[in-house]
Amino acid sequence: MPVASRWHQGGIPKPKRHVREEVENTITLQELLFYFIFLIDLSILTFGMVNPHMYYLNKVMSSLFLDTSVPGEEKTNFKSIHRITDFWKFMEGPLLDGLYWDSWYNKNNLYDLKNSSRIYYENILLGVPRVRQLKVRNNTCKVYSSFQSLMKECYDKYTPENEDISDFGLKDDTEWKYSPPSTKFPWHWGLVGVYRNGGYIFTLSKSKSETKYKFIKLQLNNWITRGTRVIFIDFSLYNANVNLFCIIRLVAEFPATGGVFTSWQFYSVKLLTFVSYYDYFIASCEITFLIFLIIYTIQEGKKIKEFKSVYFKSLWNWLELLIVVWCFVAVFFNSYCIIQNFLLFKQLLKSIRKYSDFYFLAYWIIYYNNIIAITFFFAWIKIIKFIGFNKTMFQLSSTLSRCIKDIAGFAIMFFIIFFAYAQLGFLVFGSQVEDFSTFQNSILTQFRIILGDFNFAGIQQANRILGPIYFITFIFFVFFVLLNMFLAIINYTYSEVKAGYSISSGPKFELGKMIQKALETLKLKKPQKDEDNKSRDLAEQARRKGFDEKEIQSAEQMKKWKERLEKKYYSTEIQDDYQPVTQQEFQDLFLYAVELEKELHYISSKLNRVMRKVSALPY
Repeated sequence: MPVASRWHQGGIPKPKRHVREEVENTITLQELLFYFIFLIDLSILTFGMVNPHMYYLNKVMSSLFLDTSVPGEEKTNFKSIHRITDFWKFMEGPLLDGLYWDSWYNKNNLYDLKNSSRIYYENILLGVPRVRQLKVRNNTCKVYSSFQSLMKECYDKYTPENEDISDFGLKDDTEWKYSPPSTKFPWHWGLVGVYRNGGYIFTLSKSKSETKYKFIKLQLNNWITRGTRVIFIDFSLYNANVNLFCIIRLVAEFPATGGVFTSWQFYSVKLLTFVSYYDYFIASCEITFLIFLIIYTIQEGKKIKEFKSVYFKSLWNWLELLIVVWCFVAVFFNSYCIIQNFLLFKQLLKSIRKYSDFYFLAYWIIYYNNIIAITFFFAWIKIIKFIGFNKTMFQLSSTLSRCIKDIAGFAIMFFIIFFAYAQLGFLVFGSQVEDFSTFQNSILTQFRIILGDFNFAGIQQANRILGPIYFITFIFFVFFVLLNMFLAIINYTYSEVKAGYSISSGPKFELGKMIQKALETLKLKKPQKDEDNKSRDLAEQARRKGFDEKEIQSAEQMKKWKERLEKKYYSTEIQDDYQPVTQQEFQDLFLYAVELEKELHYISSKLNRVMRKVSALPY
């Protein structure tokens, strides 16, 4: 039938009908191999940044500074600090003992102590540690009139607007004078608030005795006041054995409610590159990565130019764009880290009696590691595009694409109920149960309840009536009802897809066939016989079994009709496009039905003849 007549009868012209299909299925073996080379290169880059010694270095340092108890008080360490007196005990005890290693275990000096302390005898303390405090002003909040006779001072939570920048105490050194913040360095996100740099700063001495005297002087002159909101202890180490820097930050927050909350950061990073031959190999992989990125960018640009808006209708194209964008972000962060490392590294090592702020470099390297990890994750997800053309993966992707609308509708209902319970838990248990202390914690806690991780005793103790009611109803509606509805949607859709796949030809592109064809081309596998050879072999076998030529020709004719009809009506195109049946196609279908009826009649007569012979046999 002409194209024009098909268009007027409701059909779709072939070029228009296959535009989207061409975007999604123009996959070749060369593209697959090219992408695997890119993935191998990205894997080398990603795992080349990670060193197993990073974990062990963080482990030994956290054990030294977090788990070491105060002498005479086994239960008091940095993790268990809750009072200001406990904080000073930690400063004078475990902190000093951990920072200053004066001699070997047998009291012999193995190195010149004037250079630097060597923690665990292997980690050089770079420069000197720094202690920094941030405060808030008095009268940053208002005392209720009925209590003004009992309390006139009021110190609010920390914000940059409430920060105290005036000198206090002895006013004779940097620890009593405010140092303005630098816009270059990042802010710190703590447990209670977000803090900027700057504040009241002092550095420790190279001598343990001088540092201890400094702590005693600060304690006697009330360096920590009611307005103190956070204290940072920063120092950096270098281990030449594994070529790693360990940047350590110990944080003690003093909230407006009173008490002390502690947190910490241990960053083991590699700042010195091009030390070994493996580093040069990683550098070559980075250059290869840039080449791949340029090639993929050009390819995606050509696709967008060619297909225009149709390009954005494919989920895989969005994923490829996302990978390209994340790759560019990773390149930007890596370039920034290299430049900052080149500009600041030598400057930080000039004086051993000053604080060496490697935290800035470590902060951006950690961000770069996170970005490259996300890029690597999406790059692995893209492999599904190549393996998704076999039977199982095709059914999985078809199931998800078909039920996405039903899942979206279900998700609206699910999150309405889920957030309603999260608000209930936060308002009822938030003041007494840590898991519900904030609305965000309530949401995460409910996901944990779905997975079977919950603290029912804490909920029941917080409210003996509403606690059990909340827990039982949440489990019933969310776990037993909503989750089973979600599974039912997927199971029903999968059953439909599986039934439709059994009568369709499935995906047009078969990865296994493509690889098999490539192996045959490279003469690594014996080529399979073509259809004509198979037909001749089957006909020859039929003659040897006693079938006459008329039966063989009839069977061959039926096979051709069957293949032509299946190609026409059982292909995947019929799921998306409607094509009217022509008169010739209807005639072929009618002849096929007639021949099929003859064959069935012939088989039925043979079966009747066999049954009569069987019934005539003596028992």
